[in-house]
Amino acid sequence: MDRKEFLKTTGLAGGTLLFARYPELNPADKKIRIGMITDLHHDIMHDGIDRLSAFIKEMNAEKPDFIIQGGDFCLPKQANAPLLDVWNQFKGDKYHVIGNHDNDGGYTRDQVVEFWKANAKYYSFDKNGFHFVVLDGNEHNESPDRPKGYARYISQVQLEWLKKDLDATSFPTVIFCHQGIDNDSGGLENGTLLRYTFEQANEKAGRQKVILVISGHHHQDYYNHINDIHYVQINSASYSWLGDDYKEIRYSAEIDKAKPYIKYTAPYKDPLWAMIEIEHNGKIKVKGKKSVFVGSSPEKLGVKMETYIYPIVPFISDRKLG
Repeated sequence: MDRKEFLKTTGLAGGTLLFARYPELNPADKKIRIGMITDLHHDIMHDGIDRLSAFIKEMNAEKPDFIIQGGDFCLPKQANAPLLDVWNQFKGDKYHVIGNHDNDGGYTRDQVVEFWKANAKYYSFDKNGFHFVVLDGNEHNESPDRPKGYARYISQVQLEWLKKDLDATSFPTVIFCHQGIDNDSGGLENGTLLRYTFEQANEKAGRQKVILVISGHHHQDYYNHINDIHYVQINSASYSWLGDDYKEIRYSAEIDKAKPYIKYTAPYKDPLWAMIEIEHNGKIKVKGKKSVFVGSSPEKLGVKMETYIYPIVPFISDRKLG
């Protein structure tokens, strides 16, 4: 009987009991380390390459098991090839999540996948005894009653793929999706259905199979614990969007002319990213970066913070979960 068949037959895979009783199945370090950056928005920011370069430099020093960018990275146009060159300087495995802005300007998600050399629009992979699922939250809801704005939906086809994928794995599972699955304000339209799908997978397995869900998109810093599943929002690498009512020229006139959308944001002086460490005993650590706003803070501009629900901050919080 091979290892994969043994795991399926015993029904113990992915739990602490398995690794305690069968130490030969343990990954060498009994944990996984992930470097994550999201919402770089290279097509809006003037210093996207510098921000990504700082991330890649640190990741090559830290040597995580893989890095992943959580979407809203760059448009699939040749002018952005230098950004991909920086991304590809990481000396290890690299993964992509598609964001809602990555196919702005009439580009398709298939073009994004091809340009980034991503695995697919949605896919899964195993590493260090963990299972990872990358979802594409940018599918269109055909209902005439859908909310206005960007597509932010998981289709029935992708949902059925997800269910089969979760059934097939015995490993503790981490989900990546650009849009928040725990955030009703601009998150997935059918986020409740996705959360229920994760919970049903756990109930069917008789243990916590889906342990962690990670998203970007909202340019905020928050955490939710829903029915024993951790939901972590990773803040943008670059800024928080404030809109026309609070616009302010944050850099030089030349930068404002070249990148006119920056004035509608509250940029962070330094790039933000996170190191995420997950152990097989269920403990999770998030180590985030901290910065300050360039120019006026949202509070100084009179932003009504309660409308954002979660605070607007220039940092990613350190967290210990589980």
